[in-house]
Amino acid sequence: MDLGLPEESVALGDMFRRLFETESSAARVRAAEADHDGFDANLWRMLAELGVPLMRVCAPDGGSGLSLLDATILLEEAGRRLAPVPLAEIIVATALIARSGAPEAAGWLEAIGRGEKLVSIALTPVERGTEQMVMAASVADAIVALEDERLTLFVQSGRRQPLAMIAPGAVGWFEPDGERVILLEGDDAVAAFHAAVEEWKLLSSAALIGLSDQALTMAAEYASERTQFGQIIGTFQGLSHPLADCVVEIDGARMFLRWILTALRGGDPAEAGASIDQLWWFVNKAATRTVAHSLHVFGGYGLSNEYDIQLYHRRAKLLGLMLGDPELALERAGRRLYLGEPAHLPEPGAVTLDFAPSADAQALADETRAKFEDILTPELRSKAHHSFEGHDWGVSRAMGEAGLLFPAWPRRWGGRDASAEAARAALDVWETMPWTINPQGTSNLVGQIIQAFGTDQLKNEVLPRLGRGEITAALGYTEPSGGSDVFGARTRAERDGDGWIINGQKMFTSGAEWASYALLITRTDPDLPKHKGTTLFLVPLDAPGVEIHPIFTFMDERTNATFYSEVRIPDHYRLGEVNGGVKVLAAALQMEQGGTSYYHNQRDMARKAIAWARSATRGGKPALDDDRLLARIARTHAHARIGEALGARTAWVAAQKLPDLAYGPAAKIFITETYITDAADLMDLTAPASLVRGRAGLGVIEEGYRHSTATTIYAGTSEVLRSMVSERRLGLPRSRA
Repeated sequence: MDLGLPEESVALGDMFRRLFETESSAARVRAAEADHDGFDANLWRMLAELGVPLMRVCAPDGGSGLSLLDATILLEEAGRRLAPVPLAEIIVATALIARSGAPEAAGWLEAIGRGEKLVSIALTPVERGTEQMVMAASVADAIVALEDERLTLFVQSGRRQPLAMIAPGAVGWFEPDGERVILLEGDDAVAAFHAAVEEWKLLSSAALIGLSDQALTMAAEYASERTQFGQIIGTFQGLSHPLADCVVEIDGARMFLRWILTALRGGDPAEAGASIDQLWWFVNKAATRTVAHSLHVFGGYGLSNEYDIQLYHRRAKLLGLMLGDPELALERAGRRLYLGEPAHLPEPGAVTLDFAPSADAQALADETRAKFEDILTPELRSKAHHSFEGHDWGVSRAMGEAGLLFPAWPRRWGGRDASAEAARAALDVWETMPWTINPQGTSNLVGQIIQAFGTDQLKNEVLPRLGRGEITAALGYTEPSGGSDVFGARTRAERDGDGWIINGQKMFTSGAEWASYALLITRTDPDLPKHKGTTLFLVPLDAPGVEIHPIFTFMDERTNATFYSEVRIPDHYRLGEVNGGVKVLAAALQMEQGGTSYYHNQRDMARKAIAWARSATRGGKPALDDDRLLARIARTHAHARIGEALGARTAWVAAQKLPDLAYGPAAKIFITETYITDAADLMDLTAPASLVRGRAGLGVIEEGYRHSTATTIYAGTSEVLRSMVSERRLGLPRSRA
């Protein structure tokens, strides 16, 4: 896996960021708007001098042959500054001309490259006698369009009147008439045109991502300065949390876009084509929400023409709706995914990004899968569950003996010394088998904390048995009155000679009925501030004074209340310094909040829903004839792909030891929130059959509906994680006391 941009792509992005900051300032954008056409001729000529119009044209035809990745980086920077030049249209139209064998094509390319001519594209096939809105039609010298299976360059005889739009974009009506240059004919023409439109969606998506990103930056800056009711408004969670959701969605769109580029290079064409439409639907929804809330942050001032945020609010719709209702794209994605509707795809060029595991990681994943295939009998497979209820000691020991239980651990503790990437690939197999992963995940976290903060005596006592799969561990964080405020722990640990006495209660100690130890947060100095007076211990759950009481949930999960009455433990069970619990717990929470993999559940629910639809009927017709039904299933599929891409970014950033900007919390917010909405929607979609409980078919959706409810609570509630995202990503002030 390699999610880093090539150095030359980073340099290109930096160059255009500086250029657009200067040459597409708010004043320049406003000046272009004042002319009603929203076009800056000086910026166009400057970009032409830099070779931008021909950037996707190969070198023999006079272009630079840059990759689609580089083109999206350029468009993101252009979107960030609302560049008043129709770049996406120009780039794809020029590339189409370059594919032509017409004798006039070379002359047009030369003139475009010199900035003397400008071309745009009609995004849907045209017919004589009908008009179509075209971006830049009022300033273009020619329009590329598909007419009767002929890719044609329509030369404009004069300037057209720009339409008064929500935001100026030199948009005008185009009717196929006048002088024509035939570029391509037949199947080649149809394929080239539709591939160009797909590329336009990707480039325009990048522009919407950049636009939205800048709107968020502007909103965060304002929210960090403006005071109301005696406080900086950025401390209000009602304001900061929606901004955090917008950050997550725009990040998701960017990672989805980059995943699509890798899929175009060598993935499944049907899924790649569907993904472009899913992205186009998703980025429009995310951008609309982002600019709306960003403007809302400014209050009444955001409505004023004097403030720049309204420029972003209006431009988002201009960029997003030139191809029509984005919901139609989601319907087309459903047909591409589930009915095999073909898609003509653009050539991405060089793509160094890679979401796939490395060869070593894939080898470890393959070995893990083979081990599971060997040991999982039909009876064990039926036992698998999304909670600790599916734990099996035989499977645990078999994986431990093979060194596959905690592959990233050192060999001396039963691991493989595997890289973080390889361990992630191997653990993915647990989800896709599927096999119960909760005991492994919790024990892995506790084991890593012991390795980082435990005494040698504690390591030698606990780690070998954990590594061999002979024991498990649980987390003792939450208390009846504390909820997510883990540093507000009241469970007391007091010195007793060379040891400690613990008294208190913990709630939701899931897996305690299986576990030999619990990682316990205790208060060791009640006179210190709550963040400074805590200490963590590993408490043996078979110690005198420990009681475990079951709590059963409607998700078919057992959790526990655990009670500690005069529990005596030696000091070597302490983790970290006395009153140094903040450091230990911060490490533990970072691991626990490093994202999640519920996107596997979403993908499985989508598979079950489409399997149901293949035999179901709606209004006497096959359910698969209903585009809206396909779109709703495709929406879940898209959310799963975006969640997976966000999770990959979390793992890659951690492996590269890059600054942590709450990427894990962002991934968890997106995955769990969409898991809840998707499970509810698919249950509605497939009702009433979805009401029947079971472990197969639509029962997976019913179980997912119940299971999903708790996922925004596990490992930190979404509200806590949103505060982390708004503070680390947007620089907003702390919103928690």
